[in-house]
Amino acid sequence: MATLPAPSALDVDKVSDSDLTVVPKRHPVRWLTAAVLLLISAATLGSVFTNPRFQWDVVNTYLRDISIGRGLAVTLELTAICMVLGVALGVVLAVMRLSVNPVVRSAAFLYVSFFRGTPVLVQLLFWYNLAALYPTLTFGIPGLSLDANRLITPLVAAILGLGLNEAAYMSEIVRAGILSVEQGQAEAAGALGLTRTQTMRRVILPQAMRVIIPPTGNETIGMLKTTALVSVLAVPDLLYSAQILYSRNFQTIPLLIVASIWYMVVTSVLTIGQFYIERRFARGNRTLPPTPLQRLRQMLSTHAPIATGRQS
Repeated sequence: MATLPAPSALDVDKVSDSDLTVVPKRHPVRWLTAAVLLLISAATLGSVFTNPRFQWDVVNTYLRDISIGRGLAVTLELTAICMVLGVALGVVLAVMRLSVNPVVRSAAFLYVSFFRGTPVLVQLLFWYNLAALYPTLTFGIPGLSLDANRLITPLVAAILGLGLNEAAYMSEIVRAGILSVEQGQAEAAGALGLTRTQTMRRVILPQAMRVIIPPTGNETIGMLKTTALVSVLAVPDLLYSAQILYSRNFQTIPLLIVASIWYMVVTSVLTIGQFYIERRFARGNRTLPPTPLQRLRQMLSTHAPIATGRQS
């Protein structure tokens, strides 16, 4: 049997780069999976938009309804107030959990355990029915007497239930962020004469923000959707407003779709805001990928390639 001669070193040297062909690796399974997903997505969207029972004309009408807009405003108001309350109290609880005083540390631990261990719906109902336990609130101040039925309105009960519950979760997020900062930072601040409070406020917390921001953004989005629970207290939020409308006209599915669309719109806006806030606090820490806007600008430009270098 004839054999081919082995190529000599001289023949290999004569091969130029233009004679070499780079064949990319093929991924048939990947393309097949993408095709199947596209087919399923197209079939699902076609079924949704061609099914007359969804009543998209009714959905389009109530998307701009004034009562739905008022309910959306109440939902946004509740989300903002409860997150501010939760973040502020969560920072205090996190510092208490890290305290060297065992009484302070135990008190914070009990608070977090209680509010994380009971359903938020139960807490909302508890605050709404607080007057059954304490008809009159004095707060330990002589001469002060407040009617609990008048003070604890459905909106106040919603703020207390959601805000205090959120504080328990935020305390764990803040505590994780504080623990992520090296102990040497606190020791160096102490050597410079800073007090524990100054060290926490000026040294530890600014560095911990890179760890705190991402889960806080997720908690904000979760809070937006959790506010739907206040409908059981007759607080006129987005879901309750939709319920009032479909209890009158019996257009249940279209109005639930309207509420879902508005929840998704606000969630999308919050997600974009979270993305850019995370990038701001991650500057100088790692190499950041370009934003979608930067990618679009580079695609429209014929000059420099997409920059992915470290940002200052």
